[in-house]
Amino acid sequence: MNAIHRAIEHRSPNPSSAEPQISSALLGNELTIGSGFQARSFRAIELDAAMDPLVMVDHYVMTEPTFGVHPHAGMSAVSLLFQDSSGRFHNQDSLGNDFDLHPGDLYWLKAGSGALHDEAPRPGSRIHGLQVFVNLPQRSRHDTPTSLLVRRSEMPVIVDEDFRVHVVLGHSNGVPGVSAPDSSMTILDGRVSREGTFTHDLNSGRHAWIHAIEGELTVSVGGAVHRLTEGEALTVSNPRDADAASVQVQSHGHSHSHFALFDAQPLEETYVQQGPFVMGSQSEIDAAQAAYAAGQFGAVA
Repeated sequence: MNAIHRAIEHRSPNPSSAEPQISSALLGNELTIGSGFQARSFRAIELDAAMDPLVMVDHYVMTEPTFGVHPHAGMSAVSLLFQDSSGRFHNQDSLGNDFDLHPGDLYWLKAGSGALHDEAPRPGSRIHGLQVFVNLPQRSRHDTPTSLLVRRSEMPVIVDEDFRVHVVLGHSNGVPGVSAPDSSMTILDGRVSREGTFTHDLNSGRHAWIHAIEGELTVSVGGAVHRLTEGEALTVSNPRDADAASVQVQSHGHSHSHFALFDAQPLEETYVQQGPFVMGSQSEIDAAQAAYAAGQFGAVA
């Protein structure tokens, strides 16, 4: 795991405005590890409060075991596999889980006080997806680790002639899916046909992360319109005193476009990240590292 050591302080993107704020297109940074992992990586340190509660988003392709068994603490590690993945993604952790993820599945590991995790493609597999670090509120950083597996078949689908959107977690357009652990987060995995438009309402006081996975998108919020090319993302911040914002995602210039959308309540808390540890202070980071070194995160069979 690459090490990042930052203290992130919350600052409202535009506290004086009651209008939704939409960022410019974000490209992220290329990340290559070994011969079997390539990603476009986005980090909260680059986006300040607008990414809250997301700490990291890696849009990746993995074809070989890369990270081995590694620790997490103070945050949730979320894996979303896209439908165009091939083969199986072997998941193991110190909670006793040992199973394969299939294309379209989601696994949410709330590490809390500390857990070990390992994910690796089965031989011959090609895994395409998002690896997301989700911050935990300070009150939950030391909770007992828990996990959630959501199979593609369990995700409701919002269907129209112009789009097909899986409600991975949360809800959209009155369609409820599975609830995220310790979070009100909504995750959508959708495809929009040429010139088709999908609309999601972003309630007041919430943030959205919209990612162009394949093809080009036009994202419209209020009077602001931004275009995303393949691989780019943007953020939307809807102030507390604003009405619900209509977020429109439209395919642009392709037979279809593939997007992911995250909608969440920001935590607005200062935190420190060091690699796979996210805590409220450096002393908590040091304590988590000591617990991991002492074997207190358990073991992976």
